[in-house]
Amino acid sequence: MNLVVAKTETGRALNDIFDVARDRLPGGGKVADARRQAFEVYERAGLPHRRIEDWKYTDLRALMREVLPPAATPDAATVKRAGSALKPHAIAGARRLVLVDGVFAPQLSDTGDFEQGLSVRTLREVLEAGDAALQAQLLSPASSDPMVALNSAMMTDGLVIEVADGTALKQPLHIVHIATAAHPVAMFTRSLLKLGKSAGATLVESYIGADGVKTYQVHDSLLLTVGDGARLDHVRLVEDGREAFNICAAVVTLGAHAHYNIFGMTSGGNLSRYHAVIAVAGEHSRVETSGVNLLNGRQHADTTLFLDHAVPNGTSREVFRAVVDDRGHSVFQGRIIVRPQAQKTDARMMTRALLLSDDAEADNKPELEIFADDVVCGHGATTGALDESLLFYLRARGLSEKEAQALLIQAFVGEAIEQIASDDLRGLAMSAAERWLAARS
Repeated sequence: MNLVVAKTETGRALNDIFDVARDRLPGGGKVADARRQAFEVYERAGLPHRRIEDWKYTDLRALMREVLPPAATPDAATVKRAGSALKPHAIAGARRLVLVDGVFAPQLSDTGDFEQGLSVRTLREVLEAGDAALQAQLLSPASSDPMVALNSAMMTDGLVIEVADGTALKQPLHIVHIATAAHPVAMFTRSLLKLGKSAGATLVESYIGADGVKTYQVHDSLLLTVGDGARLDHVRLVEDGREAFNICAAVVTLGAHAHYNIFGMTSGGNLSRYHAVIAVAGEHSRVETSGVNLLNGRQHADTTLFLDHAVPNGTSREVFRAVVDDRGHSVFQGRIIVRPQAQKTDARMMTRALLLSDDAEADNKPELEIFADDVVCGHGATTGALDESLLFYLRARGLSEKEAQALLIQAFVGEAIEQIASDDLRGLAMSAAERWLAARS
C-alpha cells in the first residue's frame, strides 16, 4: 500500500519558515543535520491532537492551529521594554538570567562574579563552539513527541548551566522569559542544567509578557541532570499575557540519593501545556512535585507528568491543585510507572480541583503502572465547589463574598505551595496567587 501524506497550508508555511530561519539558527554540521531530522519528525506528525492519548484534552490543531514564525533578534528598544516588564518580577538575591523574545539579553542579566563551581553559557555559544558531548545532550530529546521535535529543530537560544561536584549555590538562579513583540511571533528556547555529585541549587523560571504584548507563542524545553547525592529545588511561574500560548517540556534524570523538588503555578496565558518526564535512575532518590492552576475566562492549562521509577528504593510525591472560574479548563495527567526491578518504591499522587462556576471544567487523570510486587503506591482525584457553609461562616463575620472566596482559595492551594522548601520562594508563589485573586475580584 502506498500512503500519501497531504500537507496543509500551515504545514507548507512552517516548512518555509524553517528553511528561512535555518541561516540564523546556531550550529552547523551535525547540529544542522539533527535539526533537519527533528523537523522531519515534527512534519510527519504535525500539531498534536486529541487522538493522541497524551494530548487527549489539549488538541493543538483546534486550540492553537498553527506555529508562528520566530521573533526577530531584540534591538535596544525591545530590551528597554523588557527591562520595564522585568522589574515587578525580580527576586532579591537571585542571579537573574534573562531571555528576551527567545534570545539571551546580557544587558538585563547578572553575568559577573559567578560563584566558584558555577558555569553559565548561552545555548548559541555551546552549539557553535563544537562541544560534542554537550551538543549531543542538548539534541537528545529529538523524540517522537512532535512539539519536542519542533523545539529541537527551531531552538534559537537558551542557557547551559553546570554546577560542579560538591558546590552548593548560595544564590538562586532565576531564568526569566520575556515576550515583547507587538505582532504574532514564536520563541524557541532550550536550556540545560547539570548538577554535579553532592551539589545543590535552586532554579526559578518565570514566563511573562511586556505591557501591550498580544498573541505570541513560547516553545521551551529544559533538560535537568541531578547527580548522585545532589539536591535541586525548582519553581516555575507562568504569568504570560492573556493571549499567549506556552508549550513547555522538561526531561529530568536523577542519580542515586538525589532529591528533586519542583513547584509550578500557571495563572497567565491563553493556553499552556507543561509536559515533564522524570526518570528516577539512581537508588534512594526522592521526587516531590506540586503544582497549581489558577484559571478564569477561557484559559486552558495542561500539566502532564510522567514519573519513571526504574530502580529500587525510590520515593515520589505528587500534589496538584486547580482553581477554575468562568469557562476555564484545567487538565492534570499524572502517570507513574514502577518497573519490575524497582522494588521498595513508595509513590503517591493526589490531585484536587475547585470549580467556581457551572461552566468551569477540570479533567484529572492519575495513572499507576506497577510491575513490581514490593511497593507502596496510591493515587486519588477529587473535584468540587467551595463549601457553602464555610462561605456563610466567613460572610457572617463581615467579609464580602469575594474576600471569603479568596481566603478559602488561598487555603485550598496552600497545601501545594507549602511544598516549596524556601520561605522566600513560598512567598513569591503566594504573591503570584494573590495577584490572580486580586485581578479576579
